[in-house]
Amino acid sequence: MKNAAQLNKQFGIAGQLTFRDDASGLVVADFSNTQATAALCLQGAHLMSWQPKSQAKPVVWLSRDAKMAAGKSIRGGAPVCWPWFGAHASEATFPGHGYARTVPWQVMESGVEPNGATRLTLRLVDSDKTRAQWEHSCNVELSVVVGETLRMSLTTENTGTHDFVIGEALHTYLQISDIASVRVTGLEGCEYWDKVGGSVLKKQDGAVTFASEVDRVYINTANECVIHDDKLKRRIHIKKSGSQSTVVWTPWVEKATKMGDMGQPDGWREMVCIESVNAIENVVTVAAGTKHALVVEYTASSL
Repeated sequence: MKNAAQLNKQFGIAGQLTFRDDASGLVVADFSNTQATAALCLQGAHLMSWQPKSQAKPVVWLSRDAKMAAGKSIRGGAPVCWPWFGAHASEATFPGHGYARTVPWQVMESGVEPNGATRLTLRLVDSDKTRAQWEHSCNVELSVVVGETLRMSLTTENTGTHDFVIGEALHTYLQISDIASVRVTGLEGCEYWDKVGGSVLKKQDGAVTFASEVDRVYINTANECVIHDDKLKRRIHIKKSGSQSTVVWTPWVEKATKMGDMGQPDGWREMVCIESVNAIENVVTVAAGTKHALVVEYTASSL
């Protein structure tokens, strides 16, 4: 894989996009344009942060105790879960949420959008280890456009001769004032699998609010979701396509304490995950010779 100096020579954009070698040995892409700042770790194509210039606080949350290390996922940001979501269906030794978030991705292209936003496209790198977990021929790319709006496109191309099935997610952590004071709209009336205390199918009544651990997979929904945060005087809008499931997750205090990297003692209170997903009933069959794209746009508006 190329180092930061090589990447800057080939893909750097003066005043917008630079690459640096982190002390962990991983490479990070830093975005800074007239609209926003962001950072992305090339391992996992893991967007770590995003803050529009119009916002006093970041919109994508990164734990203050987040650790960067080869082969390990980073706590916060927008981990890429692929080619399965949750536990593997049959192999208990395979990593939860797939391997894509912990292996190298290769920079393929960079550029500037007509509106001045900065674009970066990366491709998942195959290896003997990944092929032992996923035997299908495919190309997987993540395109990130950083501006006043954050746009992320995860595209799976089946280059083989047989159909295959994927589960996937952009497991995005979003910055809030306090988990107990926000609410999420857009999922009213949707069915969801409640993962806390067993997997039970329920129906959402009204806005989603938080008073304890929440781990829900809302199914058969492509709805836009909105985080209403009156304390920060803003709304975060999550608009998606190519996704039929939405996960809403907060670990709450007991689980967050056990994790150890949530930003103790109360970092967990300042984030909520609204994940754009294809899982359970909504896994995706990618036919031979076709592509599937999961696309999400995030915007923040001040009150």
